[in-house]
Amino acid sequence: MEISHRIYVSGYVPPQAPVMMPVPERPPGCPPGLEYLTQIDQLLVHQKMELIEAIFGWETNNQYIVKNSVGQQVFLAAEETDFCTRMVCGSMRSFVLHLQDNTGRVVVTLTRPLKCSSCCFPCCLQELEVQAPPGTPIGYVVQNWHPFLPKFTVQNERREGVLKIKGPFCACNCCSDVNFEIMSMDETANVGRICKQWTGILREAFTDADNFGIKFPMDLDVKIKAALFGACFLIDFMYFENNQNNK
Repeated sequence: MEISHRIYVSGYVPPQAPVMMPVPERPPGCPPGLEYLTQIDQLLVHQKMELIEAIFGWETNNQYIVKNSVGQQVFLAAEETDFCTRMVCGSMRSFVLHLQDNTGRVVVTLTRPLKCSSCCFPCCLQELEVQAPPGTPIGYVVQNWHPFLPKFTVQNERREGVLKIKGPFCACNCCSDVNFEIMSMDETANVGRICKQWTGILREAFTDADNFGIKFPMDLDVKIKAALFGACFLIDFMYFENNQNNK
């Protein structure tokens, strides 16, 4: 007779399965996978901390868990770049980010081309393309030249400006959150925020694993919500990816 044995270790808490967000009904015209965004006005983005980065400083592909405001998992995001690109180009590297829903289906692809970066030259501006489903562009995030402020324009699939994003004069998050305000095109109304959250002195000093919060209007077009989601990742790479090396 086979006897099963269970060993319980004092203080050990078994890992908990993530709580998934229920799949809402997809409205007409909504790209597959973006139906989750129809019922969301906030997203929480948690970058997974990689031990090899903290110990050796070797840049690995970024991975993120995306949750709604009540902690339910909405998406998983994973970067796709090769080792040489990560080590040579660092935070300015080109990348492809794949967003999977809770069934493992890739529903959004974020693509950043390789461009030089210099605030002194208007020709050296960053850009991100948002595709949903993969292969179908639904929005863009384009950096705007400004002598001292981080500024971006969120565009729809026709390259028409819809929203602006304006960051602070200094993106250094010394013991505090860093807010990037989401504004109307004329910059007279604040409609949301992308917030780089302070994660504590040890994590900030030794890793580039960041946490972000994104807030936008509930009735905003899901394609623009996805573009703002993409803007969060572009901001992470541009201003916070190598922050542990700058302290």
